[in-house]
Amino acid sequence: MTLSSLISVACCVVMVAGARRHRPAQRTAWYVFAAGVVTWFAGDLVYATRLLVFQDLSYPSWADAFYLGAYPLLLVSLFRLTRHRGPVWSGNLIDSAIVAISVGIVYWTFVIDPIVTDDGVPALTRAVTAGYPTAGVALLAVIVPILLRRGPRTASIWLLTVGSMLTLTCNAIYTLLPETMSWAGSFVYAGYVLAYVFFAAAAAHPSMAAAPAAEGDSLGWSRLVVLTASMLLVPAILLVQGERGGGSLSWLTVAIGSMALFMLVVTRMSGYIARVRSQATRLRDLAMRDDLTGLPNRRAFEESAAVAVAGTPCRLVMVDLAGFKHVNDRLGRAAGDQALVAVADRLRTCVRDVDTVARMGADEFAVLACDIEPGEGEAVAARLIDMLRQPVVSGEHELLLHARLGIADSTVAGSVDAAELIRRADTARYAARAAGSQITVYSPELDERSDAAARLGADLRHSLDDGDFHVVYQPIVTLCDARIRAVEALVRWIHPVRGFVSPADFIPVAEDNGLIVELGEWVMRTSCVQYMAWRRELGPDAPRYISVNVSARQLSEPGFPEVVTGILAETGMEPSSLLVEVTETALFHGGTAVQAVETLHQAGIAIALDDFGTGHSSLGLLRTVPVDVLKVDKSFVDEITGEGPAVIVDALIHVSNGLGLHAVAEGVETAEQAAYLRELGYEFGQGYYFGKPVATPAFGTPLTVSA
Repeated sequence: MTLSSLISVACCVVMVAGARRHRPAQRTAWYVFAAGVVTWFAGDLVYATRLLVFQDLSYPSWADAFYLGAYPLLLVSLFRLTRHRGPVWSGNLIDSAIVAISVGIVYWTFVIDPIVTDDGVPALTRAVTAGYPTAGVALLAVIVPILLRRGPRTASIWLLTVGSMLTLTCNAIYTLLPETMSWAGSFVYAGYVLAYVFFAAAAAHPSMAAAPAAEGDSLGWSRLVVLTASMLLVPAILLVQGERGGGSLSWLTVAIGSMALFMLVVTRMSGYIARVRSQATRLRDLAMRDDLTGLPNRRAFEESAAVAVAGTPCRLVMVDLAGFKHVNDRLGRAAGDQALVAVADRLRTCVRDVDTVARMGADEFAVLACDIEPGEGEAVAARLIDMLRQPVVSGEHELLLHARLGIADSTVAGSVDAAELIRRADTARYAARAAGSQITVYSPELDERSDAAARLGADLRHSLDDGDFHVVYQPIVTLCDARIRAVEALVRWIHPVRGFVSPADFIPVAEDNGLIVELGEWVMRTSCVQYMAWRRELGPDAPRYISVNVSARQLSEPGFPEVVTGILAETGMEPSSLLVEVTETALFHGGTAVQAVETLHQAGIAIALDDFGTGHSSLGLLRTVPVDVLKVDKSFVDEITGEGPAVIVDALIHVSNGLGLHAVAEGVETAEQAAYLRELGYEFGQGYYFGKPVATPAFGTPLTVSA
């Protein structure tokens, strides 16, 4: 007894010291809990004094007053220490009430009711005796939420849980099995002392300073089993009592308890249903909204458009941010995301409240203008164009994004549904991209072009497999003697049904559907094989190098430089014998294309900037990109008419010489142009004047040209 008393006192001191040292948010609750343990210890002290000093075992006594008085302090503080701050009437609390009422009905029927209805026992004795099982039921109601909680638990919470379970177990043995106390009493008292130790350890552990984690009240399997078992206790009581012949069943208690359980279950299910509905609404909102910009996504837009188009005239504007991929390549995806958010914010601000803005894809947006009057649709498109012309701030960068707009009206060419309206606007957007224009309005002719392009793309695929393509070579000559210095490889397509198909028709289609990658690799391999054949057959009369055009799509393909170097190794061709021609537009946005060009140049392959002056012309590009040859576009050569100076052609030869580049004038068609270029200082020329593209040019001798 002395040892247990010392342990009890030490535990109380540790709890107070732990609360003072760790300064938890629930410090008051810890003090109240320590007060409850002190009150319980006072009961032990009174009981020991009466037993050892006075040999008084009368019941009830002041010890019972301390024991029963300790329960409210322990229950309130334990509830506060193990529960996250939140709504009081939560699902966990309802579940605890269901368990407590169910167990309480059992206790009342088999334990408490027989005690309180025994008129042969004094009222005080009955009240005290009934107080212990009642306190046990209350303790169970507090412990159940701790056991059923699904969130993380600190070490302090675990220690409190174990101590509480020990206290509940000892209370149950003392209450339900009083006949065992004659031989098991020492174990029960030891259990109470051990519970003190766990309570003290919980207070001493540093984790006691942390607030309890938020609780989840979802109906897991373990919780469902506990609730189901609790609900079955009432019919089990009726079944047991019925088998015993009825007995003295407290029908009023069972009836009130059953009604309370029914109301709790209804309340619990109502809350659960409301939570499911709330989650479903939230999930739907997440499924219908773009995470990055907060705009409706394609699915939500299609639903909104279906409702709007059915009731009012609408104009749909599809917005495509041209070259946006290069922003991600150059500045990183984070900068690209910031730019998309900025564009989304601008789109929101430039439309009316009745209009809808959505993000349809990576860099694609849609604006649906509803209930428009004549001319309002054009005003919406004009506002969008003006807005998208302004630079977009992305972190430390100011970006100028080029937008292409495809526009379709729901009442043009017959009333249409939302799906058809979206298709038409997409068709117009594709047409704007193919034409390089900023805005295109849908017309039925676009469908015809789109269908024709689709059929042409299918024929491209078949012709690639069937070998309908062949390569021709146009001479690049020295202007001083008209001798062939090099050749440019050009692809030609002779379709078995269509006949000759112009590159101007099929190259854009191949670019769009990606077949240009396969076609370009075939042209590269075929040209290198042919060049090596000329080297073997012609020796010194063979061209010094062969020039092959490479598209922007090819440059953006991962591993493209490795494909080129692999072809050179396969054919045995020296890298210096290959000239790769790229356009200004392909390199303007930097990123993967520039990296590919740099890799090719490092491998010893010469680089030519084709059609210089017609794309995103920038003299800075000539310094930042490794260029060896500048090809002056035919449109500038055409300015040589004899009526005045060709200023641009004159300027470009000075630029080339100043930067140490070789200049090749393209599209030379007359002797006058050839002579003028030669006088300006151009060394090399190319065009129909010197020869059309053919399978085998006339190497070794000066070309015969007409004066």
